[in-house]
Amino acid sequence: MLDEKATTPWAALLLRVGMGTMFLAHGALLKLGTFGLAGTMGYFGSIGYPPALGVVVIASEILGGLALVLGIGVRAVSLALVPLMLGALLQHTGNGWMFAGKGGGWEFPAFWTLALLVQAGLGAGALALRPGRLAADGTATGRQAAAA
Repeated sequence: MLDEKATTPWAALLLRVGMGTMFLAHGALLKLGTFGLAGTMGYFGSIGYPPALGVVVIASEILGGLALVLGIGVRAVSLALVPLMLGALLQHTGNGWMFAGKGGGWEFPAFWTLALLVQAGLGAGALALRPGRLAADGTATGRQAAAA
């Protein structure tokens, strides 16, 4: 039988590192590396959004991805990325079900939105960097000292 108290932090870690990696891949590799800044901005302009929104999305994906991988502010970052995924979902809704199809489908952004909400509920999990975790001398601070 699995012990939820022992496995949940590790499951949350896997989810956040997986999503963080995907956000980094979408922001840095796809949008910057493949399309470039000008291409991404041009695409956003072509679908009726302000081209500068492309820069905001790239920055959100890269910074949000890094925060998730490192485990910094995971609940807030997960919730902050939900509107980004809802925008992607709205953009892909008319393209049908399969994301591999022309224009990409809606299922991947829909799943990613739900996964972000689950992550926000679970929190950072294991191996997360948390502000105030250690004092300058390396001793436990606040809640950790009280829990010890």
